[in-house]
Amino acid sequence: MGILLALVFLAAGARSPAIGVRRAAGAFVGMWAITTIANMAWGVHEGYSAAEELPILVANFLPASVVAAVGGLVLGRDDR
Repeated sequence: MGILLALVFLAAGARSPAIGVRRAAGAFVGMWAITTIANMAWGVHEGYSAAEELPILVANFLPASVVAAVGGLVLGRDDR
């Protein structure tokens, strides 16, 4: 889900010169960090330990954030 959402953010940034791909990628990474931390907090609230939830946070956060960062760098070369 995160990778698909990252691609949506990148596409929106590419279509809007006011936003730009790099800004869209940065917005996605920030939003996705907040979302995955909230997911971890919910898991801890439901009784799981932070040590059990941390690998899930990393597995959710890293792939989508890498797609957004690489997409922002590759597609955003013209944004300067």
